[in-house]
Amino acid sequence: MIPLTLRQIAEATGGTVHGDDAIVVDAPATIDSRAVEPGGLFVAIAGEHADGHEFAAQSIAAGAAAVLASREVDAPSVVVDDVVDALGRLARHVVDQLEDLTVVAITGSSGKTSVKDLLAQLLEPDGMTVATAGNYNNELGVPLTVLRADELTRFLVVEMGARAIGNIAELCRIVPPDVGMVLNVGHAHIGEFGSAEAIARTKGELAEAVGSDGVVVLNADDPLVAAMATRTEAAVVTFGETGDLRVGDLEVDAEGCPRFTLTHGGRRVQAYVPLIGMYHALNAAAAVAAAIVLGVDLTTAAERLATAGTRSPMRMERHVRPDGVVVVNDAYNANPESMAAALRAIAAIGEGRAVAVLGEMLELGADSHDAHVEIGRLAAELGFTKVVVVGEGARGIAEGAGGIAVRADDVDVAVRTLSASLSGDEVVLVKASRGGRLERVANALVQG
Repeated sequence: MIPLTLRQIAEATGGTVHGDDAIVVDAPATIDSRAVEPGGLFVAIAGEHADGHEFAAQSIAAGAAAVLASREVDAPSVVVDDVVDALGRLARHVVDQLEDLTVVAITGSSGKTSVKDLLAQLLEPDGMTVATAGNYNNELGVPLTVLRADELTRFLVVEMGARAIGNIAELCRIVPPDVGMVLNVGHAHIGEFGSAEAIARTKGELAEAVGSDGVVVLNADDPLVAAMATRTEAAVVTFGETGDLRVGDLEVDAEGCPRFTLTHGGRRVQAYVPLIGMYHALNAAAAVAAAIVLGVDLTTAAERLATAGTRSPMRMERHVRPDGVVVVNDAYNANPESMAAALRAIAAIGEGRAVAVLGEMLELGADSHDAHVEIGRLAAELGFTKVVVVGEGARGIAEGAGGIAVRADDVDVAVRTLSASLSGDEVVLVKASRGGRLERVANALVQG
């Protein structure tokens, strides 16, 4: 974070200083008192289960310079009416001060975090890059990401999520994008939005937010995304099988990692991404398209892809046990598209040894049961030998999978059920929406 006095923070947020207004904050902000950095800003959020104001003194003792709060606390602070709104205002103030900063914003129903991680790795050799940690992509996560940037930061790569129309537009007001990327429109959160068209309307807010001197990067293979070209005055660059940056000759190696060609401007290069899943070829194409916009040569981008790694946890994390069992932890989140893609990826490397532990996909609305049934059918069609279905909400998967399905009421039962049947050569996928916390299954299996 750029150095700011409490007086300057108060001016940016419309707050009131309590304590010495000359105190300087020069380290990132955090909402977790256990994660404060020396000189940082502790943001006190009053939530349903915990009130950050109660940890103000603890944060100062841990090294925080001050607290952003909605009431007086026993610590140097800036008190505001609305902490979340003030955090956004502070982030916008910081962005406005960083004249040499290029902001890349990424949205889509799936793949945001993977593309964000890939793009950051493509850009880092060319300048200091700050990217969203994990999927901190909401009204708290976006400004917290911004507040990690300072005068040395050249690229800020921000993931943006949404649960309602207007969410993306609001995030873009906090951090106006120079480059906006829309990856796809799927069924994630369709229970809240009501239709794919409503999701597209929301994701397209990112295209609308990019100014005429910016660039919008769109998925040419997704009709709802490609149509967003009409919603922006910015230059448009596309990626996909038919895009300005084209993906072709796609195959996966024995480890399940994609090898493919990328073609742009009459040039063609071989590319490889050491990440499990054929779908990472399209993720890589999106990242390369944006990197080219930002000055990275096509050949250089392909070379950097080959050394990219997984940076965000619980996303196709591959673990090999001493007995040979491969556990792939993809338990961070799930929707019908990402679930199907993960099943296909594991089936491709499992070769008749594929096993899945699957939980509920949340926020799918009225079509939820049918969507789960289709996932079960797909697992059976792909040749999975067993599907352990965890929880009542996922029972449709068991219905669709038929005889290969085993129901488990909870995580403990799932672990016991599967552990007793593993022979040592299986590839096990663990996946569900975040609320299922199926990483506990993956962790238990890895530990044997």
